[in-house]
Parts: sequence; C-alpha cells; structure tokens
Amino acid sequence: MTDLTTNDIRLVVLDMAGTTVADGGLVERAFAAAAAELGVEPGSADHAGKLAYVRATMGESKISVFRHLFGAEDLAQRANAAFEKAYGDLVDGGLIAPVPGAREAVEELRADGRTVVLTTGFARVTQDAILDALGWRDLVPLTLCPADAGGRGRPYPDMVLEAFVRTKAADGVRQVAVVGDTSYDVLSGVRAGAGVVAGVLTGAHGAQDLHDAGATHVLGSVAELPALFREAG
Repeated sequence: MTDLTTNDIRLVVLDMAGTTVADGGLVERAFAAAAAELGVEPGSADHAGKLAYVRATMGESKISVFRHLFGAEDLAQRANAAFEKAYGDLVDGGLIAPVPGAREAVEELRADGRTVVLTTGFARVTQDAILDALGWRDLVPLTLCPADAGGRGRPYPDMVLEAFVRTKAADGVRQVAVVGDTSYDVLSGVRAGAGVVAGVLTGAHGAQDLHDAGATHVLGSVAELPALFREAG
C-alpha cells in the first residue's frame, strides 16, 4: 500500500465458510453427495481427482466448480443441487459454528463505523441456512452470493464490487478490505483493487498460498481485524 493506511478502510467484505464460519470440512462431505448423484464411485481415481479439484478451488462459486468437473450444464446443475441440499442438511444438523471471535470482530468493526458485508461461493439458499443456523440474519446490513452479482463468484471481483456499489460505504475501492481463507478470496480482492486484501489461517489455504495470490496481510483469524484497522498505518 502506498497511499492508504489500514485505518482508512470503510468497507470490509468478509468471506463466510473458513473465514467467519467454521464448517469442519462440510464442503467435502457435501461434495461426496454430489459425486454420488452423478455416479462417481467412492474410492475411485475419478472421485479422488474430482475431490482434489474441489479442495484446490475452495472459495470459488460452487456451480463453476461443478461445470468444470462435469462439463454439461444439466450435469453441473444436478451436482450443484445435490451439493447444496447435502450442505444445507449438514448445517441444519448443527454442524457449523462461528470462527472464534468472528461475531465479536464484526460487531467491533461496525462499532468503529465500518460497513461489513458477508459473501460466499454458495447459493443463496445455503447462505441463508448458514445465517439462520448462526443467528446472523441481523449481524450485517448486506450478504451476497454469486447470483447477487450477476452470477460470477470468486475469483472474479464481482461480489466485492457489488458490495462497493450497493453499500456506498467507501469513496473508492482503495477504502475496501477483502478478507478470506482461500487464494480465490484473495485474488478477488486483488482484482477489485481493494486497499487491503487479508488472508486468514482458519480455513482452506496456508500462508504461502495466500501471499502468492497477493494478500497484503495474513492473519491468524478474523478476530485480529479490528486491531489491524485501528492501526495508524
């Protein structure tokens, strides 16, 4: 950063699963259901290869992942529907929780006068299930999924820019911070021109991957954000 300090940030765009929400590997469990729907045999080389791709693309819009894996649109839609249903059932079963300190961090950021938006690569129905399960419906003024930004999820910058346009919280994209646990989260922030792009170590990717994707900061968790943004730079 050359012309901005961390306390200039007005809008904070936070990822959900892995960043503010601990889901204990539910993505992989839900993928197993999607793979079964498409006849991918558990334990097969095909299954292992597809699971490896899911792991490598954590943070990307899930329908985009399934388009890559299964090709034809009807197959991708079937897989995505099975994935979303399985993930939603796991959420409803109480298998998610906030990342420790996440809610408090969001509340501190808002108390400091910053606008916070939650984003996800999941479909709206799954995002809403997570928000309901955690009691987070009123935690932030805006939540976004890929469909809310014209259909393109991460690593595209669309959800970040949609948050910028809808909230009108910042005068320019340099006053935006993007925070996530995957290289795709980081890349979306870099592409959006965000002034702060922070990776956190509570999810899918490690510090090197986050730095390689262009993170300006790597934090232990989202709980460290309020202190970072109070720094004088």
